[in-house]
Amino acid sequence: MAVAGILHTIFFHRYFPPMRPSSLEVLDLTLPVVADPELETLIETRVGQLVRQLSSTSSSTGGSRGELDVRFYEKRRRKASGLGGWLTGTGKSDDEVCWEVWKLKITLTNPRTETERVTLLRAEGPSLHKTAMSIVKIVNRDKDHIPPITTSETNPFPYEILLNPRAEYEGKTLGLFL
Repeated sequence: MAVAGILHTIFFHRYFPPMRPSSLEVLDLTLPVVADPELETLIETRVGQLVRQLSSTSSSTGGSRGELDVRFYEKRRRKASGLGGWLTGTGKSDDEVCWEVWKLKITLTNPRTETERVTLLRAEGPSLHKTAMSIVKIVNRDKDHIPPITTSETNPFPYEILLNPRAEYEGKTLGLFL
């Protein structure tokens, strides 16, 4: 639930379509939620995938680690490349340029005793609070890189949430350079 709360906090500050704000209680902390069914489904799906992956790889002596990336894109109109673009059918189209990436490094722990579980829960609340406040501090401080909204589309900035993106992103990068 804490990971979903952090994702919602990021989207609350970077989701520009009109929305109806809501809130979520996690570990005695009230976090903002974007009440958008498509976004909520995406967050639930990615968090579920992460938990399943980490649960299947965790050891009895510790935990396992995973990463989620939240990426926001700007659609930029690609110019036609002269006659060649017309002949090949690759005239004008949109490029998506990433303007912001949030990297969430998550550790799933496996407490061995009830005392360990209680200790971890006590530490998780302050950690969640610190993370949420860091997000607020960053979004209030770093605004100059946000592109102008130049479209009347419902969502001017496409986004994605990637699970353990290094391998997936490296594959995309290699594919682009081949």
